[in-house]
Amino acid sequence: MANYLFGVDVGGTTVKMGLFDKDGNVLEKWEIPTRTENGGEKILPDIADSIKNKMTEKGITKGDVIGAGAGVPGPVDGNGVVHRAVNLGWGEVDLKKELSTLLDGMRVEAGNDANVAALGEMWKGGGQGHQNLVAVTLGTGVGGGIIINGEILTGATGAGGEIGHIHVEDNETEACGCGNFGCLEEYASATGITRLANRALAASDKDSVLRGGEVSAKTVFDAVKAGDALAIEVAEKFGEYLGKGLGVIAGVVNPEIFVIGGGVSKAGEVLFDYIKPSFEKTVFHGCKNTIFALATLGNDAGIYGAARLLL
Repeated sequence: MANYLFGVDVGGTTVKMGLFDKDGNVLEKWEIPTRTENGGEKILPDIADSIKNKMTEKGITKGDVIGAGAGVPGPVDGNGVVHRAVNLGWGEVDLKKELSTLLDGMRVEAGNDANVAALGEMWKGGGQGHQNLVAVTLGTGVGGGIIINGEILTGATGAGGEIGHIHVEDNETEACGCGNFGCLEEYASATGITRLANRALAASDKDSVLRGGEVSAKTVFDAVKAGDALAIEVAEKFGEYLGKGLGVIAGVVNPEIFVIGGGVSKAGEVLFDYIKPSFEKTVFHGCKNTIFALATLGNDAGIYGAARLLL
């Protein structure tokens, strides 16, 4: 009886892989380099070879395997077709079909990496026990994954859940990486928090431990915990933007829970002290009871979610 699942998280530098049983226990994890040269033509063959080698090593036959799931950094439609993954050098790639062919007809499912990570957190992470959740990844950018009734909300072209590009500020003069101005990502990501801190330092001569040292999301929240007044102002600004953005999302998809992950989430629950006041002030009354929790799977959320795509 088929009992094994492979979860594959394709990143710009490494491909993380996991072998799971169907109850979601990870039996082994490993990585291979992502070879992006020549339009990323080696990526899928490398993944297939690595899966086959692992099956040989473990004495697993194709009949023992339910399939392989993959998360990739780019829009993926409901048919498993990737529509441009810039970091991988891919244009349009029928990942589901191509990887299945390379794996001798094994079942393959695919999704956007942030959506897939959200599925992982629902299955085995901070969102366990909830079928309606929004996972928010606060890293270099702001990523999101929306799960409704246990299913990923992909949208028409796979761009559902791009919450980092909700417009939250009319008076922004610096462009976001997407080309628009005033996106949530410009204030709530690690780089966004750094930007807010540098602006606050430039606009005032208040004493702050941030002056003359390294300014990063981590140093800002370390300073917040130490009671630094300027850092607290930065955290309030961050929370105001993120709370407002999450309030908008709540009014559209009405999740039970927001699961907050990514590097910024390492600051811990202190984040919620700054996000919740703005959220509660702006959100529709029917969504006020949405729970906030921290993600728990870290960098493994992608492989868990990719495996969960198969169930």
